[in-house]
Amino acid sequence: MPDASKAVLMIAASESDSNMLYATRFFVPDPFIFLKIAGKKIIIMSDLEVDRAKSQAKADEVLSFSRLSETLKSAGLKNPSSIDIINHLLKKHGIRSVEVPGNFPVEYADKIRERGFKLFPKPEPFFDERTVKSLKEITEITKTLRVTEEAIQEAVNVLQESKIRGDYLFHNGKKLTAESIKKIINVELMKRDCVAAHTIVAPGIQGCDPHNEGSGPLLANQSIIMDVFPHSMTTHYYADITRTVVRGRASDKLKRMFDAVREGQAIGFRMIRAGADGSEVHRAIQQYFDGLGFKTGEVNGRMQGFFHGTGHGLGLDVHEPPRLGAKKDILKAGQVVTNEPGLYYPDAGGIRLEDLLVVEKNGSTNLTRFPKYLEI
Repeated sequence: MPDASKAVLMIAASESDSNMLYATRFFVPDPFIFLKIAGKKIIIMSDLEVDRAKSQAKADEVLSFSRLSETLKSAGLKNPSSIDIINHLLKKHGIRSVEVPGNFPVEYADKIRERGFKLFPKPEPFFDERTVKSLKEITEITKTLRVTEEAIQEAVNVLQESKIRGDYLFHNGKKLTAESIKKIINVELMKRDCVAAHTIVAPGIQGCDPHNEGSGPLLANQSIIMDVFPHSMTTHYYADITRTVVRGRASDKLKRMFDAVREGQAIGFRMIRAGADGSEVHRAIQQYFDGLGFKTGEVNGRMQGFFHGTGHGLGLDVHEPPRLGAKKDILKAGQVVTNEPGLYYPDAGGIRLEDLLVVEKNGSTNLTRFPKYLEI
């Protein structure tokens, strides 16, 4: 947790702020107030949410915003605001300084400082223990991953059943597009109580931009990167998996790229463990690619090769600490991280493979079961 000698303050909607969701385990679409004072969690809720919060929220005390407002009105305030209520509660507990997340709203920060309080922004991870997952959290992440694998399998089935006519893929008489495959994946996820946003189905040269979501017709004999990262609608835990396939025949370069990326992943599997430096894992994979002649750098105005990180943490956010990239980051047992090297060259296409791992004392456990193959 943040420094126990300071009070902790957050004002956010847990629907969009994972730190608030982590602290309260209570899903709310509108901002509310969270305080932690001397180890005690206090949340202040509107009349709309106060009863639900009392039965569902992970909090030691649930206070009514309207009742606190009435108390302040009785003391002479005409229209008490959230800042007035925070001021009242902090002074009541003798608090003069609070720790807040790095993304704490400036509007609130300025007004709280005007009341004489000191604010200490803390960068991510705001809750240090969030980076190490409990067995229950790993179980929930795994459940989301299994559902994601099922949805990807539905998409692969359609690609396998497709007919090659000229350069294009057809299924049930219709030309297959990136959009149609994304729809299959996203609908299958919804059937399984998961929600995906920005699912990537990127064909050919589009896949050379790793965050290009993909659009337009899918071509035969070209790489198709499918990167899917939904969260559960009930637990809100994410999964993340990437596979690259070719419907038809892959070029010799694509085959060599696929083999290299698969072996690059294997290097990650061997090196990822508690105490390992994520930057050293990343560097080892980069050096392996370089040794095969798959160089990284800018060519003709665009990046080519392996120019993104090897992995990242995952939980209530799809991207969390730690990172396996250019900067030093020491891994801890219990962290859940991706292992996702890739290679991208406009004359061939893109290849990326991504699995989810649990970091352990003497290695790691791969949570991902979906097989890796190129041609289908």
